[in-house]
Amino acid sequence: MAHSDALILDGSPLTIDQVVAVARENRPVSVDPTVVDRLRSMRTKLDTLTTDGNAYYGINTGFGSLARTRIDADKQRELQANLIRSHAAGVGEPLSADIVRAMMLLLAASLCRGHSGVRPLVAKTILAWLNAGVTPRVPSLGSVGASGDLAPLAHVVLALMGEGPTLDGRSLESAGLKPITLEAKEGLALINGTHLMAGWATLILADYTKIWNAALVANAMSIDAFRASDSYLDARVHNLRNTKEGFAAAAHLRALLDGSEILPSHKTDDPRVQDPYSFRCSPYVLGSVAELVGNAREAVERELGAVTDNPLLFPSGDSLDVVSAGNFHGMPIAVPLDALAIGIAHLAGISERRVFAILAASDPETHLLPYLSHGPGLHSGLMIAQYTSAALVNEIAQLASPASVINLPTSAGIEDYNSFGPRSAAKAARALELTENVIAIELICAAEGIEFHRPLRTGPTVEKAIGRIRAVVPTFSEDRSPAPAIEEVAKLIRAGTFDDCISHTHAPDAGE
Repeated sequence: MAHSDALILDGSPLTIDQVVAVARENRPVSVDPTVVDRLRSMRTKLDTLTTDGNAYYGINTGFGSLARTRIDADKQRELQANLIRSHAAGVGEPLSADIVRAMMLLLAASLCRGHSGVRPLVAKTILAWLNAGVTPRVPSLGSVGASGDLAPLAHVVLALMGEGPTLDGRSLESAGLKPITLEAKEGLALINGTHLMAGWATLILADYTKIWNAALVANAMSIDAFRASDSYLDARVHNLRNTKEGFAAAAHLRALLDGSEILPSHKTDDPRVQDPYSFRCSPYVLGSVAELVGNAREAVERELGAVTDNPLLFPSGDSLDVVSAGNFHGMPIAVPLDALAIGIAHLAGISERRVFAILAASDPETHLLPYLSHGPGLHSGLMIAQYTSAALVNEIAQLASPASVINLPTSAGIEDYNSFGPRSAAKAARALELTENVIAIELICAAEGIEFHRPLRTGPTVEKAIGRIRAVVPTFSEDRSPAPAIEEVAKLIRAGTFDDCISHTHAPDAGE
C-alpha cells in the first residue's frame, strides 16, 4: 500500500498504525519545521557546553565503565565514530526490513522531541533512508535491552556513516544518500534507546489483532462443530464474574453464533450436562488474554511517545541541564512483552484443546466421526493436524518463559541489571507466528466439523468465515495432505480475512 501523505514528526507520540504504515507500507516521513528550530536551538546550547571545561557523560567522556575518562575537544568527533564502530557487535540472522524500519522511525521520533542534542541533519538523515527504502543490515542478536538497544542501533548508524552494509546490498550513492559524520554526543544519542524492542513490539501487536479476531471466529465455529452449548455465554453469568474482557469475549461469541440452526437443534434432547473447559471456560481464558494484551498495548503506546536517551538535555535559561538517568532501560517494555507471550500461549493452548475434542469425537452426541474421517480406519482424516497443533503449543509454552527475569550484568558491572527486552520481543513474535498456525488448524477442523451437521447452518457470520475457508480449502472427503490447507488458512489470517467478522460485533461492557 502506498501513502501519498507524509507522516510529520512534530514531537507528539506515534501511533501503532503510523509505525506499521512506515515500516511495512513505505509511508514517507518528514520533520516539522518547528522541530528543526527546536533541535537547532538545543544543539547551539550543547556546543557551548563542550567548551566549558566540565565533564558531561558521553559528550566529553568515555562510555559505560569508561565514563571517568575525559576526552579532549579535538577528539570528540572521533569518540562518537569509535562508539558506533565498537558497539556494532551483533550476530545472527538479520532482522527483517519492517523491524529495522520501525526501529529507525522510533529513533527519529525520539530525537525530534528535542532532549538529545542532535543536529536536525541527524533526524533528517534517518528519514532520508526510510524514504529512499534503503534498510541497514542489522544482526538480530546482541542487545541486552538496558543501555538502549546498543548493538542493533549501532549497526543502523554504521550504515548511515557509510561503513555498514544494507539489507539488499544497495550502496548509498545509488540511493542518493550521503554518509553522515557525527558530532559530539550524536553517536550516543543514536544508540541509547529502546527503539528495537519497542518497534518490534508495535509490529507484534499489529499482527496479534488479526490472530485474535481469527481465534474468536475459530472458537465460535468449534462450539457448533462440537454441538456444544451456548449457556456459558449468557451475559448474566459474566456480569456476575465482573471481568470486563471476559464479558466482552462472551458477547463476541454470542454475536458470532447468533442465528445458528445447530444450537437449537440439540437444546432439548442432548444428555450432556456440561461441555469441556476449552469450550465452557473459553470466555474467561480469552478475557484474561485480552487483558494482558491490553496492558502490553498501553505500555507500547507510552513508549511511542517517550524519549529513551541518556543523558537528557533540558533548557535552563541560555544553557542546558544535562541529566544522567536511565530512560534507556527496557524493563517497561520487556515485562509487558513477556506477559504477552504468556497470553499468546493460552490463546494457542485452548485452541489446541478444542481441536483435540473435535477430532476425538469420543461422545456420540457430537455427531462427528473420529478425526473427521469419512471412513475411519481406511482414512485417517485430520488426525495428524492435532499432532502438529500439539507440537506448536509445546514450543509456544517454552517461549512463554520470561526473558526479563534472567539477569546478566555488563560493562564491568556498571550496567548490573539488564532487561533483555529484545529477547522478550523475539519470543513473543515467534509465539505469535506459531499461534497463527494453531488457529488455522482449529478453523480447518471446525469448518470440517460443521459439514457433518449439514443441512443445518451455523450463524451467518461464521458461515461467511467458512465460505472464505472453502475458497482455498475444499472439504476433506478423503485423505490428502493437510499441510497446504494449514498454510492457506494461515495466509487468510495474516491478511486479516476474518477481521470484519469481529469489527462489527457489539461487545458491551459488563453491566450494560
